[in-house]
Order: sequence, then C-alpha cells, then structure tokens
Amino acid sequence: MAATTTGASDTSSMELPSPACTEPPKRPRVVLFVSPGAGHLIPLVELARRLATDHGFAVTLVTQSGLSDPATDAAVLSSLPASVLTAVLPAVALDDLPADIGFGTVMFELVRRSLPHLRALMVDSVGPTAALATDFFGTEALPLAAELGVPGYVFFPNSFALISVMRHLVEVHGDDAPGEYRDLPDPLPLPGGPLLRQADLPDGFRDRTDPVYAYLVEEARRYVRADGFLVNSFEELETAMAESFRRDAEDCAFPPVYPVGPFVRSSSGDEATKESACLEWLDRQPADSVVYVSFGTGGALSVEQTTELAAGLEASGHRFLWVVRMPNLDGNPCALGTIRGDEDDPLAWLPEGFLERMRGRGFAVAAWVPQVRVLSHPATAAFVSHCGWNSTLESVAAGVPMVAWPLYAEQKMNAAILTEVTGVALRPAARGDGIVARGEVAEAVRELMEGEKGSAMRRRARELQEAADRAWSPEGSSRRALGEVAAKWKAALLNGNGPST
Repeated sequence: MAATTTGASDTSSMELPSPACTEPPKRPRVVLFVSPGAGHLIPLVELARRLATDHGFAVTLVTQSGLSDPATDAAVLSSLPASVLTAVLPAVALDDLPADIGFGTVMFELVRRSLPHLRALMVDSVGPTAALATDFFGTEALPLAAELGVPGYVFFPNSFALISVMRHLVEVHGDDAPGEYRDLPDPLPLPGGPLLRQADLPDGFRDRTDPVYAYLVEEARRYVRADGFLVNSFEELETAMAESFRRDAEDCAFPPVYPVGPFVRSSSGDEATKESACLEWLDRQPADSVVYVSFGTGGALSVEQTTELAAGLEASGHRFLWVVRMPNLDGNPCALGTIRGDEDDPLAWLPEGFLERMRGRGFAVAAWVPQVRVLSHPATAAFVSHCGWNSTLESVAAGVPMVAWPLYAEQKMNAAILTEVTGVALRPAARGDGIVARGEVAEAVRELMEGEKGSAMRRRARELQEAADRAWSPEGSSRRALGEVAAKWKAALLNGNGPST
C-alpha cells in the first residue's frame, strides 16, 4: 500500500507528478521522516518550512499513523507552506508486542516496521532527492539513505545533552557483543554541564534491564553511519557542549553536529480565534503578573498532584493561567499515545470550589492554549513547565523563566540543565512519594515572581532571549549552520551524487 501524499494546504489525496510530464526542472527534494508525537513533529515542521522558504528545497514530511492524535497532527501541519508535501505511511501491525511494553519500545518498533513503506515512497519520488533526515527514533533508516545514495542525517528535536548521553552509551559498551548491556555511570558527566544523577537520566537510560535500553544502544551505535546531525538548539544555550561536538567533528571523532534551533512553532491563523477567551483574559491582566502552568501535550498529573498544585497556586497569591489536562489514574505521567474522548472534562477533576474561589485571579483552560502566544504575552511572567524541549525553547525565545517540573522522557535531564547550567529555572522539591506538596508549589511561585533568585532568573532569561534572536538573525549561528548543510546537499547533487534505485 502506497503512502498517502498531500499538499500542506489541502486534505485530499493527490498523486505525485509523473516523470513524463513537461514541467520546469524539479527542485531538489529533502525527505524528513518523523516519529509520532507533537514534540517531534513541531520542530520538524519548522525545519521543513526553513528548507523550503530559505533554501528552495521541495520537502516531503513523512509521518506515521497509530500512536498520535490525528487532530493534533493536522493542527501542527496546517501552517506549512504549499511547497511542503506531507505523506502518511500505511499503518503497520503492532498487536504482537507485549501489552505491558513501554512506549519507547513501541516507537522503535513502529519505525523499524515502517521502513519498507518509506523505501517505496523514496524510490517512487519524482525529481532528485538531496537528503533524508530522520528524527531521534529513526536511525534504522540511515542504511536506506546509503542504499539510495543520498546523505543521511539525524534530526534531534532535543538538546546537545541528549546526543551526548547517547554517545556515552556507545563508549560504555565498546566492543561488547550484542545482548550484553552495562549501566551508564552514576553520576554521568556532560561537557560543561551538570553531573547527571541516575534519577535525572532520560527514561529508558537508567536500567540496562529495561527493554528499551537495547534499542537505545543499537540506535546509538548507528550514529557513526550518519553524515551529520541537526540539533534543535543554539550555541549560546549549550555553549560547552556545542564546542565539544565541534572539536570532535574536526578530529573526525564524530559526525558534524549543526545547531539549527531554536525552532519555535509558528502560530496558525485560527489559534487566536479558537482560544480567544484565554488571550482576552491575559489582555486584562497587568504586565508581568501571570504564572502560566502547562505540562505539555503528553503530561498527566495524578489526582492527588492536581489537588496539591491547585492548592499551591491558590496559596501563592499570584495570578495564573492553567492548562488543565485529564489526570492519570494509573500512575503513568506520560499520556502519549492516549487519545481522550470529547466527553472528558479535565476541569471536573479540580478541587471543589476552586474555580469559584479563583474567579478573577486565575483562569483554567481545558486541554490546550496557543502556547507561543501565551508565553510572548506581556502579562506572562513565569512558566510552570514539564521542561519538554519544545516548551523550553518557546519559553527561552519569549524570555520567560521557569519552575521546572519534569514528568517523563528526557525532561528531568532538561530540568537539571535549566537549573544548574543555564540558570533560568528553579525546581521545587518532591516528597518521597514523588508528590510536590502545595507548600512547595506556593514557595516556588513566590520565589520566581518576588524573590532575588527569581529576579536573577528573569535577567538571565532575557539574555537568552536575545541570544535566541541572534541565532536566527541574518548572520546568526543557527542560520549559518543550516545554510552550510543546505549547501552540502545541493553540492552533492551537482557532483553527481544522487539516489539510486
């Protein structure tokens, strides 16, 4: 079954042009292969936009079905220019996997089983293919790029720090035989960064007996096959790590790593209309007075934690805008892959009388707000965040400091970097059972909004905001880096290197 390919601006299926048609010369095509999840899709959409509008590539953004919310994906994809095609690969069977298998393992298996469909799409594509770039979960596609004679790149929607952790996996295992796995050191040093404690390592990296650990080791071993890496970060945010990777590339110790971020989601035209109530509420608030609270598209607090957070926000005395999502009832803070029904009302899980007591000072919204607009609003002063990398970059780009409240994936590592290295976040302490009590919530909010530490973090956040702006200025480091990669891809085509079938 062939992939369904559409233009970014329509929703109907359409065929790729026939090679026999009389048309102007084809623009070189870049294929971007993305695994499920808004955290992966959002930055790749922005990369696709840059490649199409700034560098003249025809871009095909390839997605997979089955593990993400189609409505969320459609909303993200709706902002793409017409020069970017989107292709959805056919669904693959996953029902043979154990019922209790982790989400990360499912993601790796989905990618592996989808590769024949990706190959068919690339072989059938019309016009020269300049490169294949796959995200973090998709390095099994690198041999396909080599087979077809195109450069194979890995796009990291995360930070330099996560690539560094992946490299440590390879170093720890050396020439060990397949099936022999070792734990990472505890603590784990990162270049210029914190000593990562085991508890702050990303999910799947903490225990060699975790089924996903084997996938991560093999994924990392394939990195040497990449022609390069694109990372959604910028030099000033992770200075020491960016410099470390630059030196390693010069010494041929690792493929080149290009900082091309921050990629912050472009707002689609209807977002303000869809959530005009929260924006209108912000318009009525004083400047720098509102604490924005959100745990991302996949974050799910427990019922008890939701109650403690509500009580803490109430006790803090500060204005707040809270994006409330359905709580988890099974102890799993990650709701990725779970599609809620329209009948679910997360606001019904708030403490009794809370909304009435907070009327005028707090505003609770079910499920979603236009986050980029909210963070850039003059009333927004602080962000209680799960520290997902997209949200982190959106906060940095808006110059808003954070209360770091990580839940899953690599968020604890991000929180460690934001608090211990970049200095734009503080982290409330959790109890032994993992709950952040109401007193800790209130104290963290007050410190960030009123205290000396909060004042220093606001200054640092403004400095990083200016650095993020510089990175994509006409002579900025990220703009230059992506331009260098684009020039390499075009030069390879001019020199006769192209896809073979």
